[in-house]
Amino acid sequence: GYGLPAAIAAKVAFPSRTVVCFAGDGDFQMNCQELGTAMQAGAQPIVLILNNGIYGTIRAHQERHYPARVSGTNIENPDFVGIARAYGFHAERVGATSDFAGAFGRALASATGAVLELDISPEAITPRQTLSQMRDAALASHKANA
Repeated sequence: GYGLPAAIAAKVAFPSRTVVCFAGDGDFQMNCQELGTAMQAGAQPIVLILNNGIYGTIRAHQERHYPARVSGTNIENPDFVGIARAYGFHAERVGATSDFAGAFGRALASATGAVLELDISPEAITPRQTLSQMRDAALASHKANA
């Protein structure tokens, strides 16, 4: 949950700079109330929520150490766009990569800061490896060590 508070602090320290926060959906939920702090401080960043419906870091550890034994990492998310708008932010949900450029342009143009909720696959857990690849590697390692 560090990303949003850190982005707000960066915007307070450097108000004329564009500040972009990258946060997973679970990460964002840990401190989403700080959108209120951002509005009160006049320090609204652009927040990109990568929504994959899971606590990604925890799930990655589960797949590496206990492959295919998932517990408590799937999450049902609230309406992030509605929450952001309730705090006074410009907000949009982006469902396709082709829609991102336009949405990001509108976010940059917004005087109130912005939250863009980006729908992504749970498989896209890191730039280098999917969840399935992590699981397969862990299963192969467990078999080799058995």
